[in-house]
Amino acid sequence: MNLIQQYNNKKISELIKQREVVNFKAGDTIKVHLKILEGNTERVQVFEGVCIAKTNKSIGSTFTVRKISYNEGVERLFYLYSPRIQKIDVQRVGKVRRAKLYYLRELKGKAARIAEDNSKSLITKRQRNNEKTHTIE
Repeated sequence: MNLIQQYNNKKISELIKQREVVNFKAGDTIKVHLKILEGNTERVQVFEGVCIAKTNKSIGSTFTVRKISYNEGVERLFYLYSPRIQKIDVQRVGKVRRAKLYYLRELKGKAARIAEDNSKSLITKRQRNNEKTHTIE
């Protein structure tokens, strides 16, 4: 293992100690709680939407969340291990068969809905997430 990988693993383990990293996938409806700095005050802003993409690249892992705000689609890219993210909540588990849901950009209204995966209830999903620990090699 080279020095860059060792450094990335060390940083990831430090960030995991600060907050829980939730296991989610594309198609899940999630709430991302962000710390926002405005002057001297710090507040938490919630961004809720459907995760349309997730990339796993060690410390550079990202995910894209899409929501509709005032009939306009808004997408935001987040770093999974960012210190600005306070927590991530999974609201609904989506039933999709693709890893990237970019086709949702062209769909509107009811056509853009994602079916909920009833076989995996939210409670059991959260329990499973709590049991799993992030292993870094």
